[in-house]
Amino acid sequence: MPDKNPDDSPGPAREELLRHHRPAGLKRWGVIVLAGAVAIALIGIGLRVWRGMETREWTDDQAVPTVQVIRLAPPGKGGALNLPGDIQAFINAPIYAQVSGYLKAWHVDIGTPVKKGQVLAELDTPDLDGQVLQGHADLTSAISAQKLSAATAQRWNALFAQGAVSRQDKDIKDADLDAKNAAVAASRANLYSLQAKEGFKRLVAPFDGTVTSRAVDVGALVASGMSATPLFTVSDQTRLRIYVRVPQNYAAAIRPGMKVTFSVPQYPGRTFQASLVASAGAVDAASGTMLVQFMTDNPGNVLQPGGYAQVTLPLPSGANGVRVPATALMFRDEGMMVATVDAGGHVHLKRLNILRDLGQAVDATGISPTERIVDNPPDSLSEGDLVRVAASSGVH
Repeated sequence: MPDKNPDDSPGPAREELLRHHRPAGLKRWGVIVLAGAVAIALIGIGLRVWRGMETREWTDDQAVPTVQVIRLAPPGKGGALNLPGDIQAFINAPIYAQVSGYLKAWHVDIGTPVKKGQVLAELDTPDLDGQVLQGHADLTSAISAQKLSAATAQRWNALFAQGAVSRQDKDIKDADLDAKNAAVAASRANLYSLQAKEGFKRLVAPFDGTVTSRAVDVGALVASGMSATPLFTVSDQTRLRIYVRVPQNYAAAIRPGMKVTFSVPQYPGRTFQASLVASAGAVDAASGTMLVQFMTDNPGNVLQPGGYAQVTLPLPSGANGVRVPATALMFRDEGMMVATVDAGGHVHLKRLNILRDLGQAVDATGISPTERIVDNPPDSLSEGDLVRVAASSGVH
């Protein structure tokens, strides 16, 4: 008979043996593991969100352009403005013939100093001489007719007093005398005019000066009138006028009593002084300039009228505006502009009024030298854009 296995025997011991026993502390470890997994998941999600925000901030930061700004040099004392000028004589008189004829003789040539009333040339005027002779004859005839009419009127007045003639006949004779008197006056006036023209047979200097041109020679036919060529030109060169056309941008710099310096090509390195005496006070629409006149003495006739002068006008402080480098200029539909940056890093576009173009820079108004100017601005830069300012490149 086989032996019986104690394990096969039913009973409380077997049931206790088959029952599952959970290890002690397993639940606590399960909670810890679960909490750790949740913490790891939260940390991962947080890192992902933080990295997304950081990426977005980096992207936004990269979208803000970085610009370099410059500060403009403050305006100096104003400097000077060099402009071309025309030198003219203080008085310049072209001498025309007032009567027609032939040049009989000339007594002065170009460069000759003359005095007022000095004879420059003489004309031979046969036509005028004949008209003068006829004027004398006409006057003599008119006087004779007037005398006869006066005697006739006197006799008829006497007859009228005696009642021998009618008043009508007397009045006719008186009227004839009045007509004869008028004819005498007309003949005398005509003769006076012809005799006055005889005085123009001698061309004289109207003032003290220098003969600067002679356009006639002996035997030449001379025609009267302003449409003809002037026979001589006399200029007063003791004082000279200098005419300068000042651009409208600098018209406000022209002040009464203003003094300028100028130079001429024939005296290199030498300067002369002149004073403002007159200004047109209006801008020429065709050239955009204002004509001003300066005066200078010319002792010894060192300077010659009709020449060219380089005139230097002193300008007040700020007259040239501020100098902006060409690298900061922006060409827009509205005109020439620059971009400025405020304290908050925002861009403001300002339009310039160009006074002078110097090539690598321009002198302009419309901007303050204290503002920060964007150098080499990108074409995409617009009003109000946010920018990042790099290190300043100094004062320009």
